Amino acid sequence: MGLLLLCAASQGGAQKLIEYSSGIGSRDPENGDIWILYRGVKARHEGMTLQSDSAHYNTKENSFTAFGGVTIKLTDTTFIYGDRLFYDGNTRIVDIWDDTVVLIDGGTQLLANHLTYERNRATAYYTQWGYGYSGDRTLFSHQGEYNSDRDEFFIYNEVVLSDSSMTLFTDTLIYNTQTEIAHFESPTQIQTDSSIIYSELGDYNTSTHFAISYQNSHVDNQSRMIESDTLYYDDQERYGKAFGHVRIIDSINNITCTGHYGETSQADNFSFVTGQALVVFVDEESDSLFLHADTVYVTTDTNNHLQTVRANYQVKVYRHDAQAMCDSAFYSAPDSLLSLYKNPVLWYEHYQCIADTIEVKHDTSGVHQAWLRNGCFAVQQVDLEKFNQLKGRQGVVYFNQGDPSYADVMGNAQMVYYITEEDSTYGATLVGVNVGMGSDIRIYFDTNRAPSRVVTYDKPDMKTYPVSMLPDEWRQLKDFRWEARRRPRKPEDVFIW
Repeated sequence: MGLLLLCAASQGGAQKLIEYSSGIGSRDPENGDIWILYRGVKARHEGMTLQSDSAHYNTKENSFTAFGGVTIKLTDTTFIYGDRLFYDGNTRIVDIWDDTVVLIDGGTQLLANHLTYERNRATAYYTQWGYGYSGDRTLFSHQGEYNSDRDEFFIYNEVVLSDSSMTLFTDTLIYNTQTEIAHFESPTQIQTDSSIIYSELGDYNTSTHFAISYQNSHVDNQSRMIESDTLYYDDQERYGKAFGHVRIIDSINNITCTGHYGETSQADNFSFVTGQALVVFVDEESDSLFLHADTVYVTTDTNNHLQTVRANYQVKVYRHDAQAMCDSAFYSAPDSLLSLYKNPVLWYEHYQCIADTIEVKHDTSGVHQAWLRNGCFAVQQVDLEKFNQLKGRQGVVYFNQGDPSYADVMGNAQMVYYITEEDSTYGATLVGVNVGMGSDIRIYFDTNRAPSRVVTYDKPDMKTYPVSMLPDEWRQLKDFRWEARRRPRKPEDVFIW
């Protein structure tokens, strides 16, 4: 016997009642408002169709309870499959249960043991667990919803989004199956074959592997880590742009770069930072070197080993045994050579050295050689008004195990050197001043890094004066300047120009 019911709503005339048919049907003897339906049950309500093995239809409440083999067709591309269903025709809300309820929306699937589907909002909800599938991506969470109009998951509570190339862990996630973009607003970690990305607010494009993070951002790609407030990172190209409180940590070369803006590319083997840029070369055995400039560029080779460091504009360098300042600097790691350009000043112990260009070469024991090219001028302060001075066209200092051994000044060399005698009662006493000039001058240093012997070459003109009788022209040689106030005394001073 076939049954079919078509009727209008009894409450206000605004809501349509459910249409249904079945092979067998009868009224519930205990409640005349309920029809009990068997064999090929079908129902239809405002564009939705339903099939099941059996069902109860409450005509008064306009509700439908279905059992066994439940299939719902919401649109031509949206279906729900389960074992047991309750549908409220007035609210247009579906509740469906099974060991695994399946919602199919085009190329997207949602699995759960219980789904609530609000037809008015085209949204399915689950509260215990749910798996979403879109393409080769899987979404898991304990709670969430899926909107079939927007093709969008909103899931939370132990969220995992994964595919063959990455796994994303978070607490709350919005994922659009059309744009393939995941949006998160809670602590999130994205693990790929080459990187670990962390963020607390941002977006990740699962197709292009491009991440945008707006809060507490960092990326660790095994050899290099980037931290910042805001971060754009292309995981395929391993290229990142960082904004605000930037820190780039190179674990292979023990280098840390900080600044207000930075970029790094592992594919192109470079990093740079600008805006209060600082590069720290970490040396655990002795002391770290701090280099500040307006902009700093760092390059590596294909094995991520340091190649060059270029610093531009208002450069200052601090290390416990040497400091420097200049307009720009360049360091070549293969040559172990640091070059300082445009008004450079180098401080070593009690000495200040200036020239047009200064180059410093080091080895495993420390500084090996220092070249002062064009306009060499070395100064050592004796007291507030007296200075040992050495001047010439070119200069070079030779070191042994990090200590100065001797220095050559070549080309119109000039010297002012105050002679002292040690007294057990009064300490060092000034007894005279050696001044003079020659083609070249060589100075030898003792184990205390103090000059011990001076040799002049090619018709030297050397004189010794009592301190009080030193002629004015020898008190300060031409182009003399004393830059002690600009010398960095601690790491933080590299920011003070």
